[in-house]
Amino acid sequence: MEARLDPLALPDTASFVKHLVAADSTLANETLPTTTRELVKLRASQINGCGFCTDMHTKDALHAGESSLRLSLVAAWREATVFTEAERAALELTEEGTRIADAAGGVSDEVWANAARHYDEQQLAHLVFTIALINTFNRVNVLLRQPAGDYQPGQFG
Repeated sequence: MEARLDPLALPDTASFVKHLVAADSTLANETLPTTTRELVKLRASQINGCGFCTDMHTKDALHAGESSLRLSLVAAWREATVFTEAERAALELTEEGTRIADAAGGVSDEVWANAARHYDEQQLAHLVFTIALINTFNRVNVLLRQPAGDYQPGQFG
């Protein structure tokens, strides 16, 4: 598969992508564990069918020390015993936040309350913006048909 266009080759869109990457970098601190961020990004990418982001976040998670077992079970996290209750809450919030159109009310109060039991307000904010941002990246990459498989951890700085 070949991408429809290269957003980094066009000055305006290259600038936009750099701003998105910078926004993601502001969320990459110790407020929310790196493994949780990568699990969230991977799950949203799976739901959205974004091969490029699924490839990227699988490799970034492995590079950060995540196990291949846990990564292979992200799509079936409800049945898997390898995730903490906090990670399960983050994955549930990710699913509802990604599948907004599937529920008339968006994210349910129960899912939000469950996440709030495990994360403070700062961490919840980071989760919300991580979910929103990965959904943006997924949509761009799906629209452009970015091919998957060649990503190398740290490739985008």
